[in-house]
Formats: sequence, C-alpha cells, structure tokens
Amino acid sequence: MDTKDFPVIEHVMVPEHHVMTREEVDDLLQKYQINYDQLPKIYHDDPAVKTIGGSVNDVIRIVRNSQTAGRAESFRMVVKRPKK
Repeated sequence: MDTKDFPVIEHVMVPEHHVMTREEVDDLLQKYQINYDQLPKIYHDDPAVKTIGGSVNDVIRIVRNSQTAGRAESFRMVVKRPKK
C-alpha cells in the first residue's frame, strides 16, 4: 500500500481530530474568556487537518487519551502555512 493512500487519521499514534461548529467555537471562547486569535495554531496542510477537511480559520478539537487525565482536549485554529 502506498503511504499516500493510508488515512493518517486512522493511525494509532494520531489523536482524534474534529472540525468544530461555529456554536462550539463561540462556547469555547466564552468558557475560557479568550478571543479567536489567542487559540494555538495548526497549519492548513497538516495531514490530519487535510484528512478531516479542515480549512483556514476552522477550529479543530483534538482529543487524546491521557493516563493522568483520562481524556485531554486541545483546540487549534487552522492557519495558512507562511511561504518560505
């Protein structure tokens, strides 16, 4: 199997990635009393972002299994990778 054909999101080492709805993002920003630009970033060409159909300005929820927390969620805003 060609590695280009393997869905990266299904790999055991890749945590769950989900594109959040506008309502979910609004709730997140209100809960943490932050604005959109304060979210950590993830590039638009990240293989997991591409696989789930993420676009620039989307917010991605990343869910990891954690030995200490059980379930750990993080959030990233999709940005365009700057040109070199």
